[in-house]
Amino acid sequence: MHIALIAHDGKKADLVSFVLQNKELVEGAEIYTTATTGLHMERAGLDVNKVLSGPRGGDAQIAAMVATGKINVVIFFRDPLDKHPHEPDVQMLMRLCDVHNVPLATNPAGAALILKGLKEI
Repeated sequence: MHIALIAHDGKKADLVSFVLQNKELVEGAEIYTTATTGLHMERAGLDVNKVLSGPRGGDAQIAAMVATGKINVVIFFRDPLDKHPHEPDVQMLMRLCDVHNVPLATNPAGAALILKGLKEI
């Protein structure tokens, strides 16, 4: 299982907290993150594979991994109340998840449902 974990700046702490509270759901998975999110994950003691930061192309890198079948699940805690200069990359990532039928969660409730469902398979 290959999981991408991404969060806008205002949601990074929420994502780290979610992963720490649900460690058993990501246990054994290969985790990919954008650079800054990955730094937060590493500070919390999690082992991750980092790509570029989102604004520098990391969202596009994750999208390419989705398109080539290297990512099975994307969890992207988005901040819907703030503007983001790389929003076109975010939209591309979400579109590619739909095109390639890759589960995508943008909030903790959706992420928990997807990860619990995958553990039961």
